[in-house]
Amino acid sequence: MATLLRKIGLIRLHDRDTEDPKHHQGSLKGTKGNQKNNANKHCQTANETNLLSTPEIKARTLDQHGKDKPTGKDKQGKDAKEKQQTGGSGSKPSSASSVPPLAPHRQHCTQVRTRRLMKELQEIRRLGDNFITVELVEDNLYDWNVKLHQVDKDSALWQDMKETSTEFILLNVTFPDNFPFSPPFMRVLTPRLENGYVLDGGAICMELLTPRGWSSAYTVEAVMRQFAASLVKGQGRICRKAGKSKKAFSRKEAEATFKSLVKTHEKYGWVSPPISDG
Repeated sequence: MATLLRKIGLIRLHDRDTEDPKHHQGSLKGTKGNQKNNANKHCQTANETNLLSTPEIKARTLDQHGKDKPTGKDKQGKDAKEKQQTGGSGSKPSSASSVPPLAPHRQHCTQVRTRRLMKELQEIRRLGDNFITVELVEDNLYDWNVKLHQVDKDSALWQDMKETSTEFILLNVTFPDNFPFSPPFMRVLTPRLENGYVLDGGAICMELLTPRGWSSAYTVEAVMRQFAASLVKGQGRICRKAGKSKKAFSRKEAEATFKSLVKTHEKYGWVSPPISDG
């Protein structure tokens, strides 16, 4: 080891302790230039000695002696393992690789949806005309229970509401991740309605609630006004039949019904399908 260290110039720092004293005294009589050179060599040697303590230099020294040097088979196995971990790219996996590519887009959509709904919620509460009121389901901004308090007062539905002491029609509105660029899902909860474009499970047959008919410019208030108008136009009534009137609407049934009606209207358009086709 001493021989190796002399070869790489790392033991010069200790030569003064082992060399001949006469030779040491003779070297003191040298010129100032020689003293400066010796000082520079001393600094260089000290730096190299400090570097020797780093893991990189230790590994390099051991590698020069042939110690712990991986065999060709071990090296191939290690390279194959690293290639497998990095997907063949040859680089170390980064933390960013674990993030889905769409994550920034989804985050942006969430921010847009949140800002839009917060704004709409404030606007609805500012109306003060008691047309609709909104309650968040379990404080979830993306899940609303909307109470429709008014319909056309000349309609049979309004008369039904008066006779049955029904103060409002309760609807549930849920907003998808990419709202307002996709429509919300809306269904009637109570009371149980007949006709008025309200179908099984409380699903609502309205073109503007479909991806094809939806526009990001539509507000919840505008949708509710359109729904109130369609109830009257479709001659909607409160169900009073024994037994059936107490049967609650189901979300699962509403989703299945809505999916089916969308397929039907995509095939035939937003008109009644031919009688021959059912």
